[in-house]
Amino acid sequence: MKSSFAIWLDAARPKTLLLAIAAIATGSSLAYADHHFSFAISLLALLTATLLQILSNLANDYGDAAQGTDNENRIGPIRGMQQGMITQDGMKKAIALNIVFIIISGLALVFYALQSPTSIAAFIVLGLLSIISSIAYTMGSKPYGYIGLGDISVFIFFGLLAILGTYFLHTGTIKASLLLPAIGSGLFSMGVLNINNMRDVENDTVSNKRTLVVRIGIERAKRYHIGLLAFGWLTMAVYLISHVQPIWINVLMLLPLIRIIKHGHIIWNVKESTQFIPMLPDMVKCAFITNIVFAVTLVLSQWV
Repeated sequence: MKSSFAIWLDAARPKTLLLAIAAIATGSSLAYADHHFSFAISLLALLTATLLQILSNLANDYGDAAQGTDNENRIGPIRGMQQGMITQDGMKKAIALNIVFIIISGLALVFYALQSPTSIAAFIVLGLLSIISSIAYTMGSKPYGYIGLGDISVFIFFGLLAILGTYFLHTGTIKASLLLPAIGSGLFSMGVLNINNMRDVENDTVSNKRTLVVRIGIERAKRYHIGLLAFGWLTMAVYLISHVQPIWINVLMLLPLIRIIKHGHIIWNVKESTQFIPMLPDMVKCAFITNIVFAVTLVLSQWV
């Protein structure tokens, strides 16, 4: 019998929290390379992003259980509500408590990092939209994850907003060139969701959860996944090549490329849905390693 702590830890899906760490590391390293960095801002941003990731995971658990998508036919990890270890009321309270923590952390971050009332107001609105997006993915009468819009949301909130927002909190400015690493980070986060949806495609189809994978089919989804990997790595590599000196230090970006190619090869040759199960944590690692190597390269370039 699992302890209460273990049950809730599993519901938080700790392995996925690497995505939050990766995004904040990338955004903060970009600020560091431009000689604007605050450890306190990075720490508060990481806390807020992690809490938002947990909120998304808890809400996903609740929504899919309530919609009947998490059932005995699903081949992924068995969730707390699906097993009956967490009640609907218990999950609602956990979600509400998590939102309170996000608001506290987010407000502390915004008021510490920003001085302009306009910027403060804008980030509060973005924070509220992030909370709503996390909840509305699978919860409510018309969850947008059930009509194939999850990929777009992940790209915006775990890519563009996470990277550009973190940079702005450090510097108070934004640059068009930052779209390259922001897009790259977003594409890798989309890859994580795509693996999840490829794994669950059969049950999602029966449950009328019209994810992008359900809409385009598994073979196109595999090609789409390879595209996410290729363009995700390429956009980040191009940014480094065009912004980092000495040029030789960019060879570090070949390290995640080796793992990405291996991951893509396995995905391309998957024949059964169950083969996607170990590939989800592997995709998280690909995203994490790529972002961290990108961040390390930027930081090291300031020391050599």
